[in-house]
Amino acid sequence: MDKLRNKVAIVTGASKGIGASIARYFAAEGAKVVVNYASGKEGAEHVVKAITDKGGTAILVQADVSKEADITRLFEETKNAFGTLDILVNNAGIYHYAPIEEVSAASFHQQFSVNVLGSLLAIQASLKLFGDKGGNIINISSEAGKMPLPTGSVYSATKAALDAITIALSKEFSGRNIRINSILPGVVETEGSRSAGFIGSDAETKMVANTPLGRTGQPEDIARVAVFLASDDAAWITGEKISVSGGIYGF
Repeated sequence: MDKLRNKVAIVTGASKGIGASIARYFAAEGAKVVVNYASGKEGAEHVVKAITDKGGTAILVQADVSKEADITRLFEETKNAFGTLDILVNNAGIYHYAPIEEVSAASFHQQFSVNVLGSLLAIQASLKLFGDKGGNIINISSEAGKMPLPTGSVYSATKAALDAITIALSKEFSGRNIRINSILPGVVETEGSRSAGFIGSDAETKMVANTPLGRTGQPEDIARVAVFLASDDAAWITGEKISVSGGIYGF
């Protein structure tokens, strides 16, 4: 259990769901983890405690990734605590599903500011801490980026944009020993999907019926792949969009 031993990782949006699971799995593999949250402090504290209770190393840093000043503070606190950075996981994200008639400029800008701009700002800041040794970036995207749902035009557009960023930067980072990949989860049971009423709904039943592996995903399904991409086992992989979705072929 040492695939990430002594690596330093930032996981944004790690107070719950996929981000929390990635933080815990990284720590179990030996990484020192920066658990970022925007507003869910209690959940983030539980993640840090779960890690440290098992002998791992983790710190808590509040930051809204859509704000440059918060990003600066997130990376400064990482540097102060650990001196460097090896892995960045851009997991923080929000979604609003609404018919096109109800899409507002405010909702559009909020989703793009967090899901797209926030990832770009974090990537920019990570480069300074990666330094000459290089680093590893994992963008948590979505199957919705390539199979948009009705009422999800804006959210799906943010994830398609994030995947385009992954591909473009994989080429831009040529010769710099920086790998970047996207993970595209399918339907995953999280606090968000439960509170939205999706889990247990007819929509979930339909999606599972369109999933060859026949079940809703769990956060750990995504976390295991994130560990692989963050490790040297994936040293020859960059610029990829990796579906972790049970094979879903329709929403």
